[in-house]
Amino acid sequence: MTQVTWDDTIRRFLQQAASSNPTPGGGSAAAVVAALGTAMTAMAAHLTQGDKFADVRPEIIAALHALEPLTQECEALLAADIKAFDGYMHALKLPKETADEQASRRDAIHGAAIAAIEVPLRLMEVCRAGLQATHGIAACTNPHVISDLGIGALLLEAAGQSALLTVDINLAGLKDAAKKEQFAARRTALIAEIIQLKERTLAVVRDSI
Repeated sequence: MTQVTWDDTIRRFLQQAASSNPTPGGGSAAAVVAALGTAMTAMAAHLTQGDKFADVRPEIIAALHALEPLTQECEALLAADIKAFDGYMHALKLPKETADEQASRRDAIHGAAIAAIEVPLRLMEVCRAGLQATHGIAACTNPHVISDLGIGALLLEAAGQSALLTVDINLAGLKDAAKKEQFAARRTALIAEIIQLKERTLAVVRDSI
């Protein structure tokens, strides 16, 4: 099983992602992009402090408090994406000679498919929360780093869009119609919010440049 942790260097991650190994794949890459998005917003917030920005200190502190756990969650979701993929591949390889084995394999595949959908959905929620924090301080961010905040918004949307593709490819194989409908509705609502928040944030950013 491929193990990727954030103790690895960026170079090692890129080498692994570019290799013939299926992990780290798109879901893990999306988690890295989301983490970079939250980091860019956090940097812009850290540079919007001091006497000059005393009036907006509560907003900046609130944003930083929101962003820190999101960055940490991106790290966890990177590993969770790899675990979900490996779990699905393991389920596919289970024996299916007898009726009992076939039933156990079906259950395992179903459970693995659910996990493979829930991980990128959670990443989409992280991207939405990151964009909420980003938009929340866009109007008061230090103008010298407003472009960095805008880049954070763009990265968070890119990560959300990437996670959406991971959701959709796994939804296609889900046999539970009710679950499939629930997941589809959830992902549709999330991506709509993500896009709207990014657009609203970029509008403020461009006005400030």
